[in-house]
Amino acid sequence: MTQQIPPAPPVRPQPEPELTGVRNFRDVGGLPTSDGRRVSSGRLFRSGHLAHATETDAEFLGSLGLHTVFDFRNAADHALEGPDVALPGVRNVNIPLSDPADGREFWKLVRDGDLDQLRSLLGDGKAAARMSHSYRGIIRHRTAEHSRVVHALAEDSVPALLHCAAGKDRAGLSIAVTLLALGVPREAIVADYLESNAPRNRYRVRRSSQSAEARSPEVMELLAPLFDARAEYLVAAFDTMEEIWGGVDRYLSQGLGLTPETLDRLRGRLLD
Repeated sequence: MTQQIPPAPPVRPQPEPELTGVRNFRDVGGLPTSDGRRVSSGRLFRSGHLAHATETDAEFLGSLGLHTVFDFRNAADHALEGPDVALPGVRNVNIPLSDPADGREFWKLVRDGDLDQLRSLLGDGKAAARMSHSYRGIIRHRTAEHSRVVHALAEDSVPALLHCAAGKDRAGLSIAVTLLALGVPREAIVADYLESNAPRNRYRVRRSSQSAEARSPEVMELLAPLFDARAEYLVAAFDTMEEIWGGVDRYLSQGLGLTPETLDRLRGRLLD
């Protein structure tokens, strides 16, 4: 049964900086765990891509003492946006995950399609259904990638920044999986995920034409499910864990191969 999870505001240690060329950056520190602890500040960060980071952005990111940047973008993302800005002394690890709106032809239609094409592609709930289906697929089929990330965080990769293109879907799922392993309740994970909807965080919708018709209210409404963070998407991911593995604990142990010892190390590194 699909769970309805009301968002609860997480506790944040301090306001996030206003970065010019990096969208959706935030410290995951302050989120509570079910045993009364909290995620440590300054240890786990999430964001959109770093390809357009300004010199000032890079200086700030360099001040975080990062050990590793995990980039979940694929080759198409890199071709579109470019590589991340290099941060001195920081290890960059690319672990491509499937974009929920994957496919060059699909994104070409998103950028260039006229109203009739977008209605056919995205209308009648098809865009939101595509997103939920993709979230389910990433949980079902990308256990090796998520296992690699969580094991790395438990061993030597902290402080870490996890990002994709928008910092919403692929990074959102990887952060969610990590937070589940830390014992953060689902409602707090959803609340953090929904912060991607804040105006300063949202990925900018790209349309080839800036005409009124190309960005009409109906066009933007059709595109919205692709660029929104919606609780139903993350709930679909949680439901998949229940359906396939019978719950989060078995997903972590059987799906990701996380032993109690690894979970203890992870929590030791990332929790206060």
